Amino acid sequence: MPGIDPSLPFHPLGMAVLTISDTRTIETDVSGAVLTERLAAAGHVLMGRAIVPDDIDAIRGQLRSWQADPAIEIILTTGGTGFSPRDNTPEAVKPLLRREMDGFPVAFHQKSLQTVGVASMQSRAFAGQIGDAFIFCIPGSPGACRDAWDGLLELEFDSRHKPCSIAGALPRLREVCA
Repeated sequence: MPGIDPSLPFHPLGMAVLTISDTRTIETDVSGAVLTERLAAAGHVLMGRAIVPDDIDAIRGQLRSWQADPAIEIILTTGGTGFSPRDNTPEAVKPLLRREMDGFPVAFHQKSLQTVGVASMQSRAFAGQIGDAFIFCIPGSPGACRDAWDGLLELEFDSRHKPCSIAGALPRLREVCA
């Protein structure tokens, strides 16, 4: 049966949160706050938080900076995944991926169908690997961030989750979570 095995040790992951928005500030970034609050409550470590405009070069610059830091194992982005002319997250991030995680958008859409209905089809949420780090690109609404975290990412990031968790795919934990 899938689930958390409480007999196993919990290994906190190093995470960074990137909000992609032309209008948000730290004070008005509710979506970034949802993600940072949830990752901290789960016991993970916030290694960085930033807001960049919805600009391909700005997005890539921040991601490359974080990719160079081995302590950042998970990158969560929020924003820029829709269809407005300024939504550039997939165009900025996908060329940096060495692998895509095809299951994340499927699971995210199944979950968000329950909260936003067919509007979920307008999301271009996706995930993959940049170097050894994993990146999850989530829509910019607080509700979408809750949909992505609650029951999906919270379990995927918990090293005690069986049959497997993403923790076992990280270089630091490959032997521990095998």
